[in-house]
Amino acid sequence: MAITVVIADDQEMVRTGFRMILESQADIEVLDDVVDGEAALDAVRRLNPDVLLLDIRMPRLDGLEVTRRLAATGNERPRIVICTTFDLDEYVHAALHGGASGFLLKDASPAMLVEAVRAAAVGDSLVSPAITVRLLREMAPAADRKAEAKKPAEPLTEREREVVRCLARGLTNNEIAAELFVSLSTVKTHLANVQAKLDARNRVEIAAWAWESGLAASTP
Repeated sequence: MAITVVIADDQEMVRTGFRMILESQADIEVLDDVVDGEAALDAVRRLNPDVLLLDIRMPRLDGLEVTRRLAATGNERPRIVICTTFDLDEYVHAALHGGASGFLLKDASPAMLVEAVRAAAVGDSLVSPAITVRLLREMAPAADRKAEAKKPAEPLTEREREVVRCLARGLTNNEIAAELFVSLSTVKTHLANVQAKLDARNRVEIAAWAWESGLAASTP
C-alpha cells in the first residue's frame, strides 16, 4: 500500500516541487496539494491521508492551528510533518508541542523529505539536524527555562538519557542504534519507556523536553 500524502503550502513552486519529489517514489502517492490551512483541514476530512506535509505560515489558517485542531481530534491520522523556512523560532517550538511528527527546513534535500514522510507514516519522526542545532543554540543557554521542563514520572536510566540525547540531535532510530551499538528493537523499547515516563505524545515532544531540560546539551 502506498503512503498517501496531502501537501499544504501557500507557495505554488514549493507545492509543485514537493509533489514531483514525492511522486517519483513508488511507495508514495500525493492525493492533493492545497494553498492554506482551511483547505488542508478539508482535504484531510475528504481524503484521510497518512501524512500531511504542512507549512507554518499560510493564509486563513496557519500550520500551528491546523496541527492543534488535528491533534485535538485524537485520531492517529494524518501524521504531520512541518516544513518551514524557520524564520521564527517560537513557531517551531509551539509546533513541537502541538503534535507534529517531523520538522524539515524547506531547503532540505529531496532524500530527507522522502525519509521524513516515510518515517511519519510508520509513527517515527525525523527532525532536520539544522533545526536541532538552531534550537539547541537558542534554548540550551537559558538556564531559567530548565525549570519549566516537566519532571518525568520516574528518573530516566543512563541508557535512556543517551538515547534521548541522540534523538534531540535529529537522529533516526537506525542511526541511534548504530551510534550506541544496540539493536533497533532496543532503541524502540527505550523510547517507549521514556515516552511513558514523560507522558509525551510522540518522539518530537521527547526531543523538546530534552532541549528544555538541558539534557540535550549536557555531556554523557
